Amino acid sequence: MVVVFGSINLDLVARVPRIPAPGETLAGTGFDVAPGGKGANQALAARHAGAHVVMYGATGTDSFAAAALVNLASAGVQLDVARVPAPTGVALINVDERGENAITVVAGANALARAAQVPDARLGADTTVLMQLEVPRAEIESLAARAHARGARVVLNAAPASPLPDALLRNVDVLVVNEHEARICAGGDYRDAAAFLAHMHKTFAVDCVVTLGARGAIAMDGASPVQVGSPIVDVVDTTGAGDAFTGAFAAALDAGRTMRDAVTAGARAGALCCTYRGAQREAPRIASNG
Repeated sequence: MVVVFGSINLDLVARVPRIPAPGETLAGTGFDVAPGGKGANQALAARHAGAHVVMYGATGTDSFAAAALVNLASAGVQLDVARVPAPTGVALINVDERGENAITVVAGANALARAAQVPDARLGADTTVLMQLEVPRAEIESLAARAHARGARVVLNAAPASPLPDALLRNVDVLVVNEHEARICAGGDYRDAAAFLAHMHKTFAVDCVVTLGARGAIAMDGASPVQVGSPIVDVVDTTGAGDAFTGAFAAALDAGRTMRDAVTAGARAGALCCTYRGAQREAPRIASNG
């Protein structure tokens, strides 16, 4: 079982010729409203990769809440979501003609998500707990400590990028980051992905995965590095690609697959996500096959 504790948003997506510069106003070429949030995106990707998924988080009681949860519900993700006195979180996304994006996230109800929503009964050796950094840090640290103590596998996607305290890292089994996030986690001592993986394993006994975009990903499986490529695709929109990777990767680990197989499944899901618009609209259901 994959337990996801994380953010639930509604994405407001503008299509633009290019990402606006500071102070610049551009005419957009299109607009979409779609479910999002790193937690929800990863929960959906894990579900589509075949995992039994339970989603914990928070939305408001506004009209955005139902729209933010619709894909999770229809995919069969079990929802244990608090309704709180705050607006449902939103992400304001600009996507340019190359599929690159710039995103502003407004936490809203996500700031009121609490680790106590996840009961101890969900935290055991047969559970993979998947978290990101779009809900309060103190709650992430609390849940990681509880889950680690009870023998669950703890997977943390350190996104959006932020330095991580040592105490949190010691309760994490697998850390998933992109190259930018790895530099932030390394605190300015980043040389390259391989050196980062080795440092995190030696210092914190954490198996790390660094995603490399179109170049695939590199991971540490115990003391051994693992590198896989990414399928070549025609990129339409990179929004949610990292979340698709992480969700499919976590589902594969939860199913008992090797690190190499899990990273391969994640890379396939991330690449497929780039071939459609939005973070959830057509989440890849075949990501874990092969």
